[in-house]
Amino acid sequence: MRVTLGGVNRRDTALAALVAALWGFNFVVIDWGMGSVPPLVFAAIRFTVVAVPACFLVPRPPVPFRTVAAVGAFMSLGQFGFLYLSMHLGMPPGLAALILQAQVPLTIVIAAAVLREPPSRAQAGGVALGVLGLVVVALGLGGHVTAAALALCLLAGLSWAIGNVVSRAARAPGGLALTVWSATVAPVPLLGLSLLTDGPAAVGHGFAHLGWHGVLSTVYTAGLCSLVGYAIFNRLLSRYPSGQVVPWVLLAPVVAMASAWALLGEAPGPAELAGAVLLVTGVLIAQGAPRSQFRPRAAYKAAAALRNWGPVRDNWGRMRRLIGD
Repeated sequence: MRVTLGGVNRRDTALAALVAALWGFNFVVIDWGMGSVPPLVFAAIRFTVVAVPACFLVPRPPVPFRTVAAVGAFMSLGQFGFLYLSMHLGMPPGLAALILQAQVPLTIVIAAAVLREPPSRAQAGGVALGVLGLVVVALGLGGHVTAAALALCLLAGLSWAIGNVVSRAARAPGGLALTVWSATVAPVPLLGLSLLTDGPAAVGHGFAHLGWHGVLSTVYTAGLCSLVGYAIFNRLLSRYPSGQVVPWVLLAPVVAMASAWALLGEAPGPAELAGAVLLVTGVLIAQGAPRSQFRPRAAYKAAAALRNWGPVRDNWGRMRRLIGD
């Protein structure tokens, strides 16, 4: 078997990149399909489609149900419940895609503490560079969000990170079974939260006005992002340490920006492009790309070109200390 980046074979490397692409495009599809449907109702519909009727066709994974429920509670219910509540309070979709990637360093830190899987120097350095890229892109997007929306989005990232570690610890064979059965715990609580935050009238209106946009969006988010994406992701987590899998998700915001540019006309600025380069470079380093491919001074010079640009200029001193001389 030929091995490529970080001890991950070529097929699994391609699958990890595919998952990042599916999840990055996910934000544009959600924005396109949601319409007048309350976000938590939309999420409840998504996980209902994931779980039913698949749970009657796919055998339950050979792990305790409390483990399956924990994966669903953190990776599905917690992540998307907090995420959609954050967006409900005004968190822009593009910025949400970025902040959610806090799950990458959080997963590696939690896995190191709980599973005794300390990251290598390359993984730690690559993730740090990727996080710096997220900071640069977030500064480029600008905008104002409430503290509550920001806190909820960070909680979504933390919930996802815990779910990743639980999934890794379970080592359940076959990612599809774990994805399907863990989704069964999400729909009812999400619907209940929507009734509390949006009200019965809004929930009823959302179901009545789902529309064909909502149906196609649900097919994508439930079929490709959840059933295919999380099935592959959970399978990879069962085979490789967390530090070799989760950094790939840092590519999702790059795909989100590119798809928003192509389909919504949201052209990225210089900081977004620089951040995307840092993200991709960070993933390559985390996955064991040769040291010669990483040029810290080149990254420094690329960031230096932006030092007189708006919010990046205001944070230049902090960025310079993070990048290093």
